[in-house]
Amino acid sequence: MRPGRTLLILVPYLWLLALFLVPFGIVFKISLSDTALAIPPYMPTLDLSAGWSGFTEFLSELDFENYVFLTEDDLYLKAYLSSLSIALTSTVLTLLVGFPIAYGMANAPEHWRPALMMLVILPFWTSFLIRVYAWMGILSNEGFLNQFLLWTGIIAEPLQIMNTNKAVYIGIVYTYLPFMVLPIYATLEKLDGSLLEAAEDLGCGRTEAFWRVTFPLARPGMVAGSFLVFIPALGEFVIPSLLGGSSTLMIGKVLWEEFFSNRDWPVASAVAVVLLLILIIPIVLFQRNQQKQQEAEQ
Repeated sequence: MRPGRTLLILVPYLWLLALFLVPFGIVFKISLSDTALAIPPYMPTLDLSAGWSGFTEFLSELDFENYVFLTEDDLYLKAYLSSLSIALTSTVLTLLVGFPIAYGMANAPEHWRPALMMLVILPFWTSFLIRVYAWMGILSNEGFLNQFLLWTGIIAEPLQIMNTNKAVYIGIVYTYLPFMVLPIYATLEKLDGSLLEAAEDLGCGRTEAFWRVTFPLARPGMVAGSFLVFIPALGEFVIPSLLGGSSTLMIGKVLWEEFFSNRDWPVASAVAVVLLLILIIPIVLFQRNQQKQQEAEQ
């Protein structure tokens, strides 16, 4: 293998090592530690300065009491299940909203597409917190939405949207919509129009041609967009804290409270490790399934 190719392959692996594996190792090490009244607030069970003797002592005294604690308290299980439910529902809603937008962009005149893409990306030019705070003003009892609905006579009294899961869904869908639209748009833009013409020539109507040709070919973009939405939504903290209030239970909020309110870093690290495993396992299984399908097609 040529040195240039080796260097090209080495760069992403070094990036993965520095920004994923090393931080994960640190967090996992803290999750096996004991809570202590100190700075930082934990007592490491692995002393790297002691060399091999410290490592052997660590193995002899190894325990997973922080992980066992997560199974004993229903709060963590409920938080994980609630986060999975909210993230999955938000991903489906984002897909339902994002697919028509991406489809319309891909079928728009070519000279309009850069402007439409700019409109999708434009919210990223504004601070994330400002956008979430804006939704607080829109969805509150005295906000723009309720005032407009009252003015039109559609409702007789303000709707309670803030501090509910509905507000969380709205915030997540709005925030992560570009992550769904762009991968689907990139897939649909490359779609060969002659395939649709061939399907119509063979007797398919426009609707049937869409479901038989366009929709299956758009699946890679839909899967990529769903992962890009689901993964950050599962660990979301800001949106449920500002829009959902205390009634919304998500693992990101629990993680923040363990770190900064309870200052229980070992338990918080165990929560983070389990959350990461929940995210990684489905991705690995999906990639293996995709690889098997590609090998079967070949």
